[in-house]
Amino acid sequence: MKKIIFALLALAALAAPASAAEKIILGVTPFPAKEIADVAKAVVAKEGYELVVKEFTDFVQPNLALQDKSLDANFFQHIPYLENMKSEKNLDIVPLVKVHLLPIGIYSQKVKSLKEVKDRSVVAVPNDPTNGFRAYKLLEREGLLKMKPGNKLTAADIVENPKKLKLIELEAPQLPRTLPDTAISVINMNFAVDAGLDPTKEALALESKESPYAVVLACRSKERESAKIKALAKALNSPEVKKFITEKLSAKGVVPAF
Repeated sequence: MKKIIFALLALAALAAPASAAEKIILGVTPFPAKEIADVAKAVVAKEGYELVVKEFTDFVQPNLALQDKSLDANFFQHIPYLENMKSEKNLDIVPLVKVHLLPIGIYSQKVKSLKEVKDRSVVAVPNDPTNGFRAYKLLEREGLLKMKPGNKLTAADIVENPKKLKLIELEAPQLPRTLPDTAISVINMNFAVDAGLDPTKEALALESKESPYAVVLACRSKERESAKIKALAKALNSPEVKKFITEKLSAKGVVPAF
């Protein structure tokens, strides 16, 4: 009788479903973060985790969702942007590893060269402090403006504007839609690509690849040493991800940052 009971227990154990892999919920913005996260999904699965990728279309909600624990981590921003938002929103979020660089660029539907930009033309730039700074520095590098020294720049910090350009500051996701109405617009690469623009062919100027604004993985500070967050960080800095960025995304201006 005991042998029969043991046999039935053994069969029941074999028939029981394997426990589901622990989930990691990762917030991303569109190209290229989502594509990179999809590659990392297969890598982190080898460590026994299921990566669930949630896509956002703005730069604010991924941090708020991480703070309220709707996400385990996010992957869409560079450190200066994160530090600024932390101070504004009192967030307990920390950067972990750098993954890739997304140079900001100048685009136009009306001119083929920045030399063709006419006096009093309308120019659109991002309105958040970090990307606004990057935009104004790029316009300065290209000789269209001269800015005051400093880490936070707005239209009020223009020292010289020889062409009397009219600057408008807008939410970063809106900038591709401004192209029919501006001479030039300074657009973050992920939003440019998501709108069908090709940075390698259509950008009139691109931020240097030596820019310090690498996109990072971030999580709540108390969970930075957790096994699943460490597994995710390792996956996003894996040879598989580096190969994907180098072979599939470099033509679009994306470069690995590790």
